[in-house]
Amino acid sequence: MARSLPGKVVAVTGGARGIGRAIAERLAASGARVAIGDRDLDAAHATARDIAGTVEAFDCDVTDSASLRGFLSAVEGRWGPIDVLVNNAGVMWVGRFDEEPEAATERQLAVNLHGVIRGVKLAAPAMRARGRGHIVTVASAAAKVSPAGEATYAATKHGVFGYLAGVRAELRGSGVALSVVMPGVVDTELAAGTATGAARLLSPGEVADAVVSVIRRPRFELTVPGYVGPLTRWADLLPQRARDLVLRLMVPDQVAAVPDKAIRARYEAQHVTDTDGEGTTA
Repeated sequence: MARSLPGKVVAVTGGARGIGRAIAERLAASGARVAIGDRDLDAAHATARDIAGTVEAFDCDVTDSASLRGFLSAVEGRWGPIDVLVNNAGVMWVGRFDEEPEAATERQLAVNLHGVIRGVKLAAPAMRARGRGHIVTVASAAAKVSPAGEATYAATKHGVFGYLAGVRAELRGSGVALSVVMPGVVDTELAAGTATGAARLLSPGEVADAVVSVIRRPRFELTVPGYVGPLTRWADLLPQRARDLVLRLMVPDQVAAVPDKAIRARYEAQHVTDTDGEGTTA
C-alpha cells in the first residue's frame, strides 16, 4: 500500500544543496514537513526560504554525535516524532589510491559511512519503540561497483550497503523500514569534473523522485537508473575475466577520465580535505 506524505515529518541531512535540496523540494511539494540539516546553516536557511511549503533549516554535522542528536531532537521538538530520516550527506575524493591524502580518506569514512551509522543508531531505536518509521539512505551505484579513482568512496558505499543489510535483519518485524537508493553519476558539485562511463548524467531531481518513490512504497534496494541493479547482479554471475570486461565498458575509470582536475581540486579543498565543508552524496 502506498504511503501518504502530507503531514509526515522528514529530516534530510546534507539538505542545503544538490540532491538533498531536490529531495526537500519534492517532499515539501508532496505536503511533508521537511527539516533540512546541514553544516552550512546559512545555505540551509536560504534553501528553506526558497522552497514552498513547510520547510525549516537546522544545524547538523553528521560526523558529530551531539550535533546529529541535537538536529533530530530539534526537529522532534518542532513537529513531533520523525517519520522518515534521509541520510543524504556525503563527500568524494577522486584520484589514484596512493595519492589520496589521509585527510580525504578520513573525511569520506567519517561522513559517508560513520555518518550513516550514526544516523541509524540515533533514529532507529525511537522508531522501533513506536513501531513505525523509515530510514532512507542515498548511497551510490559505487555500493555495487568500484570505479578506478574512487576506491575509498566505493569502500564507504559498500560499507553502507552492508551495514544497512545487517541492521535491516535486526529490525525485521519492528515496523521500521530501511531503504538504500543507489544513483549513478549525478550533476552535483560532488561529481563535478568526473566522467559518467556508459551511463548518462543524472539530475538531482531524478534521484529525489526515486527517494520519494521509495518513501511512498518502501523497498530495500533501488538503483537509478533502474537497470544498474540487474546489470550488476548479472555481471556477478560471469567468470572474472568476462565480468572485468563488462565493467570496464560500463564503469568510468576516473583516474584516466577526469576531464577537469581544477574543478575537482576546488571541490575537494572545500568539502573533503577541509573539514569545514559537507557535501551531498551521489
